[in-house]
Amino acid sequence: MSATEAAKNFGSILTEVRERAAEYVVEHRGQAVARIRPEADRTLTLKEFFDLVADRSWPPLDEECLRAIEEGIAIWNREEVPRSPWER
Repeated sequence: MSATEAAKNFGSILTEVRERAAEYVVEHRGQAVARIRPEADRTLTLKEFFDLVADRSWPPLDEECLRAIEEGIAIWNREEVPRSPWER
């Protein structure tokens, strides 16, 4: 998108980035000069997920689905242990 378009729509762009993990490339005179994207280490809490789901017109979630979602979020938020440089 052009720098002018990005400036005019900055608030809605940030909303899209935050809520949908959208990414935008901003161009000036036809060349890419900036990228607007979510933070790389962004994690989603269960409350944030439910708030996001509540804003949609999706069918209600059953217990099995909620359990699977919680497991997925726990896996997503799990800290990664750096691999030892001495391991082969």
